[in-house]
Amino acid sequence: MNKVRRDLVYPELSYKIVGLLYEVYNDLGYGYQEKYYEKAVAKALEQERLKYKEQLYVPFEFKNQKIGEYYLDFLVEDKIIVELKKGDKFSRKNIEQVYAYLKAKNLKLGILAQFSTNGLKFKRIVNIK
Repeated sequence: MNKVRRDLVYPELSYKIVGLLYEVYNDLGYGYQEKYYEKAVAKALEQERLKYKEQLYVPFEFKNQKIGEYYLDFLVEDKIIVELKKGDKFSRKNIEQVYAYLKAKNLKLGILAQFSTNGLKFKRIVNIK
């Protein structure tokens, strides 16, 4: 019996994305540069017919003036940010990076995926306003 938690933000879409991330890891394994994981994830999203934007430019503004810029690894279905990293541990910096992206785009959910020596790890990061 496959139960989807209804208390999660975008449960069906986030499960699908995480499943694709596992497929990429299971196929490629560990040891590649992030750019190759990004290319593989893009192919997996295309095969699943999910709408996505890659390396999406997001200006960071204060009082309607640009003060910086971000580039998101992926924005899937205009709802979920997916940020890919390589390494064994989640860093506070990377978690804060995804949270900043969520705030800048006024989105609810980000998935930080870590391609590690011990498999794929991921964190759901929620923008609670």
